[in-house]
Amino acid sequence: QVHLVESGGGLVQAGGSLRLSCAASGSGFSINTMRWFRQAPGNQRVLVAVISSDGSTNYADSVKGRFTISRDKNTVLLQMDSLKPEDTAVYYCSAWINLGGSTSLYWGQGTQVTVSS
Repeated sequence: QVHLVESGGGLVQAGGSLRLSCAASGSGFSINTMRWFRQAPGNQRVLVAVISSDGSTNYADSVKGRFTISRDKNTVLLQMDSLKPEDTAVYYCSAWINLGGSTSLYWGQGTQVTVSS
């Protein structure tokens, strides 16, 4: 079994920073692309940032220049700077993981980020 465990959410004032972490636990697996999504109340879940196994990254236009995605082995980080109230959402990490020859999409439990004005 593989689990994605997130941490690092919280309440911050506009202009502040937070760093989210998502760690994959288990054994005998390999991770391909890792992503961060977010979902604000009443809205669909949207893609925020992607990092491939070769380290290449992509960002939603709304967070370019403010958010940075990185990875270290089986952990993906999202550094969020210059936060705005519209960044308030539940943030989810996801990863394509190969386990026992089968590749599946895994999701974390979500972590709340609240940015006050």
